[in-house]
Amino acid sequence: MAENQMIAEPPGKTSQGAVLRPGRAADAAPSSTGVVAPGKVSSAPPESGAQKSAETGDGRSQGEVGDGDGAEQASPGTKTEKVRKQAASRLRQLRLMLRQCDRVLLLDFELLAMADWPDNYSLALARRFRDLWLFGALVSASVFLSGLTGFVPAWVAGGGFGAFIIILLLGIPPVRRLYTSTPSYLDLVLTRQRMLRDARRHIAHLEGSDGLIWQCARMAEFNPALANTRFSELLRLSEHRVLVRNLTRREHIRLYLIYLLEAEKAYGRLEKAFFEGNQKALDQGWQEAVAVPEPRA
Repeated sequence: MAENQMIAEPPGKTSQGAVLRPGRAADAAPSSTGVVAPGKVSSAPPESGAQKSAETGDGRSQGEVGDGDGAEQASPGTKTEKVRKQAASRLRQLRLMLRQCDRVLLLDFELLAMADWPDNYSLALARRFRDLWLFGALVSASVFLSGLTGFVPAWVAGGGFGAFIIILLLGIPPVRRLYTSTPSYLDLVLTRQRMLRDARRHIAHLEGSDGLIWQCARMAEFNPALANTRFSELLRLSEHRVLVRNLTRREHIRLYLIYLLEAEKAYGRLEKAFFEGNQKALDQGWQEAVAVPEPRA
């Protein structure tokens, strides 16, 4: 009976706990390379590939951060050197413009403005008086010549001759100044020619052998009026050194004067910018950028 009961019990249920059967032998003993000894289980959990790559990446990132810190430490010096070179180049450029355009300070405003220039009304009025004088002299001379041929009486011819002499005397400049202070047509024409000649001589002195206003065109950044298109022809003539010979009218002289006045404003601003840049270079200790006076001969 007992044997039958033992046979009837299911084999998977026993009164005692589960029995562990011996399996295969464990791995070899751990060495210095980190291998676990037989019969012992490693306490440290195995590292996954993601953790290893993360550690490797962290190592690279730390190295890159270190390199970046070194670059940031080196960049301020490089940036300062670049700023110093730019300041030195800018000061040299400003100094060159000052040297090329310094003759604008020699401008004689009264000479180029030509305030005493005879206007067209005075010239037309003087021309009318001149025509009347010529007409009277011609009529009196005709009467005198007609008397010589017997066409008019002798006393009329004599009167015509006297009138002709008086009219001629009134046209002589020393006699004319005795009875009127109004300049004659010839005086006005000579005054215009003299003023135009003096203005052209002064412009030739300003332009020199290299030209002036075409070099002053570089100061347009300090005065945009210098870049106006109405000055383009003057700049072209100045660059080719033929400006003076082409200034034949008063309008040309006045346009040249306007350009010089604008250039004088730009020169003042340029000079201010140069001095401020030079002072900044002194404050920063950039001795290479500081302008040094040229030695005098």
